[in-house]
Amino acid sequence: MDSTKDHYILLLQAILPEEIFSYFEITQVIIDENRLDVHLDELHQFPEEFSSEKLTSKGFQSAVVIQDYPIRERMVYLHVRKRKWLVCSTGQIVSRDWDLIAKGARYTKGFASFLKELFGQIPDQQ
Repeated sequence: MDSTKDHYILLLQAILPEEIFSYFEITQVIIDENRLDVHLDELHQFPEEFSSEKLTSKGFQSAVVIQDYPIRERMVYLHVRKRKWLVCSTGQIVSRDWDLIAKGARYTKGFASFLKELFGQIPDQQ
């Protein structure tokens, strides 16, 4: 990795949840004085559980906003859009089953675990 771009990618991989780089591409980053918004679209990869089926991409679901660890006193929000797929043989719309969000919260699993350890529970969101 010699280019400046490669160094930025390494930095992002150290800061953001590792699952992002397996399943998503970063499409936009918005930074202001109080927050960092990272917009992510799921990669064009067929869900493994439907590998034996013929699938057609049907775009994206609405974005889900997930809160992650603050960075440099900025709140971090991941805006995640999952792909939708049409199973041609059944007409069923499916999407990849990925496990990134903590149950009952809009936090990443790592951040939710941190908050639970710190406070004994996950604080209510605004």
